[in-house]
Amino acid sequence: MVSSLRVTFLMSTLVAIAEATSNIVLPNNPNIWYHGRWDGGRGTWWTGTGLTLHVEGLSSLSLQLGANTTQPTVAVGLSVNYGPFVDLKLASGMNQIPLNNNSTSSSRPVKPSSSVIRLNVQGWQNNNMYLEKIVLNRGAQLAPYIPSKLAFQFIGDSLSAGQYITNGVDGAWPFLVSEAFKAEQQINAQPGACLTDQVCWGNAHGLTYQFFKTEDTGYYYNPNHNFTTNWDFRRDLPPTHVFVEAGANDNAYNINGTAITKTYLDFVGKLRRLYPSQPLFIVGAWGWPDADGSVYYYYEGVFEDVVSQRKALGDKHIYFINTRGWVGWDDIFSDNKHPNPQGHAKIASLLGEWLKKWGLQPQRSWPTKSS
Repeated sequence: MVSSLRVTFLMSTLVAIAEATSNIVLPNNPNIWYHGRWDGGRGTWWTGTGLTLHVEGLSSLSLQLGANTTQPTVAVGLSVNYGPFVDLKLASGMNQIPLNNNSTSSSRPVKPSSSVIRLNVQGWQNNNMYLEKIVLNRGAQLAPYIPSKLAFQFIGDSLSAGQYITNGVDGAWPFLVSEAFKAEQQINAQPGACLTDQVCWGNAHGLTYQFFKTEDTGYYYNPNHNFTTNWDFRRDLPPTHVFVEAGANDNAYNINGTAITKTYLDFVGKLRRLYPSQPLFIVGAWGWPDADGSVYYYYEGVFEDVVSQRKALGDKHIYFINTRGWVGWDDIFSDNKHPNPQGHAKIASLLGEWLKKWGLQPQRSWPTKSS
């Protein structure tokens, strides 16, 4: 008993000493740049949700996560100084964040100058990360982060979420094209979800309902947070461009073309109240390829019709992206026909070329510099 008390006292003392020589940043610090959907308890929902830190004089970084963080770990992507995202597993309690493994500047350790740290949850499920505090080295100072002038909003299903690939959304085409254009991204994509608000593949609601909520459809199975709250869109960086990819699950549930057209039109109408003049892109179906070279395309003509009907109503900023032929047998997992890493990279590349021809060019650099 005495020995146990001594160990507990020693651990508490070490933690106190570490905190006394460190710089503690609380979640309400205005210089933390949050993106995605965070609830009132500073917990993440929806794949890709995360935060960005711009730190002067950074040499060490730790995150303390709360008890409601996904157990045993939550999959997170980390980018240091705009380097490629690497995979981490974080757990409730204190987590030391490695800083020297993916900087684009060089292979040198992060030096006491200006650093940009980007973190996001990779999964479409088991993606709750509850932030309690950030611990920096003594002398480090959190500075404002200036976001990119481009901000992409994606709304989709499993084909956008990176389901079945090891790094989740960080390897998915919406994330890859955002990185290529140096655009901030928000990805509200839920595997199995219909656009129609009905139960689909275990999702209690469709995207036309869930997009307007803080929580993704995983709330239904979360014992710590099994309810929804309305999302305050004033918390978002207003997107400059909006992309919608949906319908595969509606087709699987035999929702006919007339019904999905109405659902799409109603949803776009709601989006227009949020994003009145932003270019809005309806991403067509690349279909389900087979080994013999054939491709099954669902809702042929429907997506084009949605765009045509919106234009007839006076919407001058809605566009159809024809993805027919973009994905072949080699670009998918043969057992589930979802894009594999090569497929996601191919879709991102082709979408990037489409956007350039349309008139959008990548930013030359990120506004917040690292050095």
